Amino acid sequence: MAIRLVLRLVFGLGLTLLSGEAVAQDKRPLSPSGSSSTHFGGKVSEREIYVGGHWIDITYGRPIKRGRDLFGASDYPDFLSDGADVWRAGANVSTQLKNEVPIVMGGKTIAPGTYTVFIDLKVDDTWTLILSSWPAQTIYDEKNKAAIYGAYGYTPDRDVVRAPMQVEQLSHSFDQLSWQFLDMTDQGGRLAVIWDKKLASVPFTVAR
Repeated sequence: MAIRLVLRLVFGLGLTLLSGEAVAQDKRPLSPSGSSSTHFGGKVSEREIYVGGHWIDITYGRPIKRGRDLFGASDYPDFLSDGADVWRAGANVSTQLKNEVPIVMGGKTIAPGTYTVFIDLKVDDTWTLILSSWPAQTIYDEKNKAAIYGAYGYTPDRDVVRAPMQVEQLSHSFDQLSWQFLDMTDQGGRLAVIWDKKLASVPFTVAR
């Protein structure tokens, strides 16, 4: 009897764990959150430890292609913007850039702070990167007019900078959207978004 009881408990626990795993999988976000960071301007100490320097971080939701034709249709800007005036260039919450040091982008100096990030899409690949002072909601609240969720409620009056992007065609399809820092030096680099066979980037320099 004791052995049977133990077996039942073990078997039941196994089913519970499997059931919990299935529930956890069902609740997994379809567009996981992501981030990318760069650290520059420091130096390597005598103990070979990198000290000093400044951080720039970008956080965003990471949609997956899932077989969709993202940029092939003539109305892809409307499809990706999903009813908003601009593209959030991510998923769910607004994409956000945080810089610890002043940077120059599109001919304008951007003070240290946190900015929401959008892209004004055009079918002819004349994309424009937008940094905005609009605060970002962490959870959607339609009553909150002081902050926005994704790109919904975006207005251009809070644009800090609009900078033209260089759009390139890739030879491989990048399945999950990613923001990256390219060609970084202590003087600056490029901020880039990559998805499917598109890579769009804008240069920036560090203000001294």
